[in-house]
Amino acid sequence: MVKEIEIVLLPRETAEPSSLYKAASGSLKIALNRISDVKIVKRSIDARGKTVVFRLKVNVYIDEPGTPEIFSVKYNNVSAKRPVLIAGAGPAGLFAALKCIELGLKPVILERGKDVKQRRRDLAEINRNGLVNPESNYCFGEGGAGTYSDGKLYTRSNKRGDVHHVLKTFVAHGATEDILIDARPHIGTNKLPQIITAMRESILNAGGEVYFDCKVSSLLISGGKIKGIKTIKGDIFNAGAVILATGHSARDIFHMLRDQGLKIEAKPFALGVRIEHPQSIIDQAQYHCEVRDPYLPPSYYSLVEQIEQRGVFSFCMCPGGIIAPCATNYNEIVVNGWSPSKRNNPYANSGTVVQVDLSDIPHSDGDPFSLLDFQANAEQKAWIAGGGSLVAPAQRMVDFVNGKLSVDLPGNSYLPGTKSADLRDVLPTMIYDRLRLALPSFGKKMKGYFSNEAILVGVESRTSSPVRIPRDRETFQHPQAEGLFPCGEGAGYAGGIVSAAIDGMNCAEAAMKLLS
Repeated sequence: MVKEIEIVLLPRETAEPSSLYKAASGSLKIALNRISDVKIVKRSIDARGKTVVFRLKVNVYIDEPGTPEIFSVKYNNVSAKRPVLIAGAGPAGLFAALKCIELGLKPVILERGKDVKQRRRDLAEINRNGLVNPESNYCFGEGGAGTYSDGKLYTRSNKRGDVHHVLKTFVAHGATEDILIDARPHIGTNKLPQIITAMRESILNAGGEVYFDCKVSSLLISGGKIKGIKTIKGDIFNAGAVILATGHSARDIFHMLRDQGLKIEAKPFALGVRIEHPQSIIDQAQYHCEVRDPYLPPSYYSLVEQIEQRGVFSFCMCPGGIIAPCATNYNEIVVNGWSPSKRNNPYANSGTVVQVDLSDIPHSDGDPFSLLDFQANAEQKAWIAGGGSLVAPAQRMVDFVNGKLSVDLPGNSYLPGTKSADLRDVLPTMIYDRLRLALPSFGKKMKGYFSNEAILVGVESRTSSPVRIPRDRETFQHPQAEGLFPCGEGAGYAGGIVSAAIDGMNCAEAAMKLLS
């Protein structure tokens, strides 16, 4: 017999397996020796009261052994099957490829960047010397932006597809089973590269193909139907279906589509700064303590405020994390955040951004590049204010609100370095003004948040794509090109690793319907 119950444990008790059995025995009022196994189904932290506890949903096995879940994948060989071209090896592209194999199609991935191992060298150049390789950086390369953007797997995309299938696929390729039970699952940037490599090996072992340093230059279209892809090196790949999963920073793809007469649209996004505090401030505020209990993980937060009819909100919060330089070209500053699996760095950072739409662009006249240009302009201003070499403009939080240039800056995690600057000169006025109003309000919601120990680093601009590539709701195909499946964050249909993965799988299923 199996019973599902909810139990509550203190942080220390979660590290003692016997506590789990005792709590289950007490809750069900049965003898301890009748319980053969207790499996955690869901785990979350409840910090609403003075005492922080773990709330667990568990399956209790009574008078029968627990059945271990096996996490392995076995894909049939598809080397002789019909090909589907996939542009981009980020979460959307990789999961599209795996789904193609499950459906009996042969995925052929074309990735503009390098594989995970080679990509690390380019990231080292970015952090040490401020040198950006436009084809291999934090956004471009195997695994996409997801590989080096923390590995947070929290999503609200349950209606779009099977979230659990995505998580189980990660576990089958090396992620810990914790991601299946935690309320806010997280893999960690240090572990993602090995997992991404294992996924690539699954694709290759099943007869799929993966090409690196293979940048798309044009789509081959005839009679309104996709015929294949041409690369910048002149190579031709033929197929009747193309899944375009190139990510939110592949601006050249948007220009390519327009030049080929394919419709694209401006899409609202959000822009602001990345804010970093000492992790201890966040822990004290959220856990109501002076020093965090060693059995509790570094705490996170989520903040939102309506300012002048616009949402101002925290985004991609990274406890125990690092601010990363995510520019994809030489003359821009773009920041993002990530955390290792243990989240054991001394700082906590979060994007803090303001919603932007076409009404904020004077005389836009529906230009699909209006919001992209708005985004790029802020990034270029940040570059100028930082003085080059990826040094980022920054300001202490209270100084920012008071319109005061910071005399000095606190220690922070941004490796290329920060420079004291007036962020008024960097941020668009509508962003700057709303952030100044929102930050004191956030401080009222969370004790210690509004502090000059916090640093604002500019700019956080790649929250999502400022361009949408339209597609039919039913067929997932571009309205002007049969067989073209715009996919993931770059096309405007996802907002994170899991939602991008689900969209990739959905596009693979749509491709199967077309090719059947």
